Amino acid sequence: MTDAAIRALIIDDEPVARGYLRDLIHESEEVRVVGEAANGIEAVERIKKERPDLIFLDIQMPEMDGFEVLTRLDPDFLPLIIFLTAHDTYALQAFEAKALDYLLKPFDRPRFRKALDKAVELIRSRNLADFEKRLRSLVSRLNTDRPPLKRLMVRSRDRAYFLRTGDIRFIEAAGNYVVLHVGEDEHLIRETLSSLEGRLAPDTFVRVHRSRIVNLDHVREVISLEKGEYRIVLTDGSQLKLGRSYRNNLLARF
Repeated sequence: MTDAAIRALIIDDEPVARGYLRDLIHESEEVRVVGEAANGIEAVERIKKERPDLIFLDIQMPEMDGFEVLTRLDPDFLPLIIFLTAHDTYALQAFEAKALDYLLKPFDRPRFRKALDKAVELIRSRNLADFEKRLRSLVSRLNTDRPPLKRLMVRSRDRAYFLRTGDIRFIEAAGNYVVLHVGEDEHLIRETLSSLEGRLAPDTFVRVHRSRIVNLDHVREVISLEKGEYRIVLTDGSQLKLGRSYRNNLLARF
């Protein structure tokens, strides 16, 4: 295997399926497995961390399916994708979505090799502009068609649980993370503010600052200060600065 090996990530909720893919990929001198994920939440984290060239993405997974994983990715970094599915209907959707390829389970070695060789050839040629354009178009359509989030999964030490988005007072950016303010608690999740904003109900969550989103249901009043500045007062009495460029956007909601 060369130093310029193509970096691949396996995403599938079935351990046996991941093992089978891993063995098949290891037969190639062109591709190296850099990680695995067993669900959509892990998938998003691993993709952002590993920045793979190629992803083998199972469509049917609990909590977050493969298509939703795509909507959680940075649109400026979308690796090549080979969808995995056990159902013809999903395979057809993947094909219509202009994925690089799809593998209908159970697939054999020749079928896998054909898909992998196609991916390697495209990556090595660096002729990815058309594929990236089509994939961005798919992600944009998925974001438009998808209903707003009602719950968010957060992790706390050795457990994960769901929060109702309606309970969030406001959200702050923290680099590649965001901080969810829920009551007196704070929860850190790995996602950019812009990405999360696109998944929240636009009639409830409003950007009020370049680094802050507020839940209108938790806004008590907006106070006008000197020099054209404003403060947002939440129902718990806490105050947030309203950015000048976001002022009209917020006031229009009232």
